Amino acid sequence: MARSGKATATRARRGVRDAEASRAAILQAALDEFSSVGYDGARVDRIAAQAGLSKPLLYDYFGDKDELYKAALREAYVQIRAGEEQLALEALSPEDAVAALVMFTMTHFRTRPWFITMLNTENLRQGSSVSAIGDRREIQSKLLVKLSDVLERGWDDGVFLRRAKPLEVYMLIASLCYFPVSNRFTLTEVFGFDTGEESLNAHARRATEAVVGWLKQKGDTP
Repeated sequence: MARSGKATATRARRGVRDAEASRAAILQAALDEFSSVGYDGARVDRIAAQAGLSKPLLYDYFGDKDELYKAALREAYVQIRAGEEQLALEALSPEDAVAALVMFTMTHFRTRPWFITMLNTENLRQGSSVSAIGDRREIQSKLLVKLSDVLERGWDDGVFLRRAKPLEVYMLIASLCYFPVSNRFTLTEVFGFDTGEESLNAHARRATEAVVGWLKQKGDTP
């Protein structure tokens, strides 16, 4: 009896792992599809085929195309926030923490261009799906809490002279890293800008200097 119970528990755990793996495969395939051809051009059968699963199983997990898109959009945010969690900003000096966040953001945008494309698609849709993600603000709040701690430590140490808000700083970082990746094709063709890893990393270092320099300037106290 005990042996039978143990076998049942093992099968249950394997079933959970299989379900998690299937869900992850579907979400990644959906990110690839939606970012490649947009919402209107995306096809559920292609997503299922890329994930190596049946179309009915995909519908069992996510319901319909709109729900799948919404889940993929949420996954895009979850992945970047999870990557930021690995930075351990609390263990770095305020300046180094800002530098680490800038470099991570640039690297994430460069190596996962679907992230930017998903944001572009959602903004063209006027945020209609992201507004329906119930925990969207909780997902983002983890970064803002960590960044708030970095800024507070920088202020207390006298390193940062500007009382900047976490969202203000993150918007600066995201903007500086976003443009050269989102516009990489036109920048290459019109200006001959090199969008390779070395060039974008150099841009990230300049972005770090800009953000840290701004934080070191005395600004208006709210």
